[in-house]
Amino acid sequence: METCMLTTTDNPYDPFTQYEAWYRFDEDNGYHSCAFLARIARTSDQLSEQENMEEIERAINDIIKYDPLGIYKKVKRKLKPEPAVAM
Repeated sequence: METCMLTTTDNPYDPFTQYEAWYRFDEDNGYHSCAFLARIARTSDQLSEQENMEEIERAINDIIKYDPLGIYKKVKRKLKPEPAVAM
């Protein structure tokens, strides 16, 4: 399974491994990518984690598709499978 995040083309930090620096750069430059994504993505507590991840990716794709300045991009990472819980 993969997860994705929204970032900008000029942000030198990796949002997966350098989140605090990435976020600071994003906010300092006025992009507010997290807030923007939160306004576009229709996530819900009623949806499963997988459904919410799919909705976030859909929203990221829409942001990139309709981005007139071409500043946004999507970055992806593979998720490590969670170990099975013995019962």
